[in-house]
Amino acid sequence: MMMFYENVRLALFSLKANKMRALLTMLGIIIGISSVIAIMTVGQSLTYTMTESMSALGVNNITVILQQKPQEEETTEEGMSFGGGMGRVMAEEKDYYTREMLENYCETYADSVLGISVTEGLGQSKLQDKGLYANVSVTGTSLGYFLANDMKLQAGRYFSGTEMDEGRKVAMVSGIVVNNMFGGDADRALGSVLQVNLGDKYFDFVVVGVYEYEQSAMGMSFVSEKDTQTDFYIPLKTAQEISHSQGFSQFTVITADGLDSDAFADTTANFFSPYYRNNRDFQPMAFSMASMVEIMSDMMSTITTAIAVIAGIALLVGGIGVMNIMLVSITERTREIGTRKALGAPNSAIRMQFIIESIVICLVGGLIGIVLGVILGMSAANLLGASATPSVGSILLSLGFSMAIGVFFGYYPANKAAKMDPIEALRYE
Repeated sequence: MMMFYENVRLALFSLKANKMRALLTMLGIIIGISSVIAIMTVGQSLTYTMTESMSALGVNNITVILQQKPQEEETTEEGMSFGGGMGRVMAEEKDYYTREMLENYCETYADSVLGISVTEGLGQSKLQDKGLYANVSVTGTSLGYFLANDMKLQAGRYFSGTEMDEGRKVAMVSGIVVNNMFGGDADRALGSVLQVNLGDKYFDFVVVGVYEYEQSAMGMSFVSEKDTQTDFYIPLKTAQEISHSQGFSQFTVITADGLDSDAFADTTANFFSPYYRNNRDFQPMAFSMASMVEIMSDMMSTITTAIAVIAGIALLVGGIGVMNIMLVSITERTREIGTRKALGAPNSAIRMQFIIESIVICLVGGLIGIVLGVILGMSAANLLGASATPSVGSILLSLGFSMAIGVFFGYYPANKAAKMDPIEALRYE
């Protein structure tokens, strides 16, 4: 153990005696380690932020869409085949999920389904009143939408069951609309009438609620808050009466806590399958948000790892630099090696001395690279608006890898020093 500490002391003394040369030698290690740490930190931070954003939509929620069926191949009497493949087919009203389907579904799985979230987009509009304005996107929603998106009220209330069933012209607006149109007075906004223009027709809506607007962490807006477009929510039936539509191309199921969402997604798809048995073009497809979060996390991790591996090539370049400087160091200290061997130092002691020196060079460079990489990674993550979370795993892996490089690239010079003939070494000038 004393020999080990002595070798470490000699290595540090050597670094101190040749500061500039040691720094240039470690530069490749520093760049490689800092690059890997920074990339892994940014990647992990973005993955965490995206996962949090998707989880906020409800990891137990299930999204049900219409999936196009593969086109069947047809053969003529002459033996010629045509069709097949996946030609794009646009869904029509007859293909959509109906209100009756959803009601039957909710009744069948009443213990498992807390609500259904459905939306009907009517397009963009601008609210205007005596020079005041607010940009909105008019969207019809079911009551389950507010549950699925954890909508928080700033003032007023949600739509009532009667308003939803009768398709009344009531609306919920964002805090930004209140700031633009009512000077930030939410109480004054409640009960007011706002007019929207949809398809060259004007519709009056009574404001019954104000919700808190939160910008998505996955989205980035470059416009001012005043010009930000927010949702202008109206009852789903009202939206369908305006658009003259009946069905839904997709919807979200809010499931009970503790339910296996992946298994229930399969159950949901199987429930709607009989409705589409005779539909030539479409079939129901259901997937859980939990599976989407997992897929997204795996994809981001794979991309981050791939980029980090490419950046890690700099570590190999740094390792070659370490080997080169160790060969130079051994040449300069040939007489020292000869003296030690003449005094009885075994080959293993000489070999260990220079391997430890190589490890120390890589370890010091690795520590500097870790500090620099964490600073760069956290700064980049903050600039991207992500929650900066340094990757502890990548830090430990990088530190271990830098030590491994010291052993790998230091062994050849160390072994060369150990095999020196002491008489020739003492004669070396």
